[in-house]
Amino acid sequence: MKITVTKFVAAVLFVLILVLAQPISRWWIGRFEHRFDPLILEAGRRYQVHPALIKAVIWQESRFQSGALGTKQEIGLMQLREDAAFEWAEAEHLDDFIHAEILDPWKNIQAGTFYLSKLLKRYRTVDNPLPYALADYNAGRTYVLRWSKGAASTNAIAFLNQIEFPMTRRYAIAVMDRYAIYREQFNGATNRGR
Repeated sequence: MKITVTKFVAAVLFVLILVLAQPISRWWIGRFEHRFDPLILEAGRRYQVHPALIKAVIWQESRFQSGALGTKQEIGLMQLREDAAFEWAEAEHLDDFIHAEILDPWKNIQAGTFYLSKLLKRYRTVDNPLPYALADYNAGRTYVLRWSKGAASTNAIAFLNQIEFPMTRRYAIAVMDRYAIYREQFNGATNRGR
C-alpha cells in the first residue's frame, strides 16, 4: 500500500486541525461569553444583583445574542418585554424612550437587571428567592402566585416541584445551574467592586 506525499500531508493536516480545534473553539466561546462582562458588572453593582446571576439569565435567554427576538415580543440579551423596559425607563427618568432601544446591550442589561432585582426583592420572605424570581421572570407573577401554595409558599424546593410548566421549571433550574458556574468567575470581581 503506497501513500502519496499529498495524502500524507492531508492526513497530518487533518489530525492537526482536530487537535487544535477544541482549544481554539473553547477560546472563541470564552471570548464571546465575556464580551458583556463589564456591562454586567456595572449593572450588578447598580441594582445589587450578583453579576453571575445576570450572566446566567443572559445565557439562558439569548446565548449572548444582543439582537435576539423572542416569540412574545421580548427582545435583546435579557429578552425584555415592552412593559418591563418602560418600567425601567420610567424609573430612570428616560424621556422619549422606545422599546427598540432595548436592543442596545447596555440598556438591555441595565433594564433586565433592574427588573430582576425587583423580582428578587418581591420574594424576600422565602427561604431562597431565586427560583421564585426566575419563574416570575419566565412565566409571570400570576403563575408564581398560583404555584406558591402550602409548603411552596416559603420553601423553594417545594415551589420548584409545584411549577406546572415543565419549560419554566427547566428554565429556573438551568439558570441556577449556570449561576453556580459563573459565580466562580465573578467572585474576585465582586469582592473588589464592593
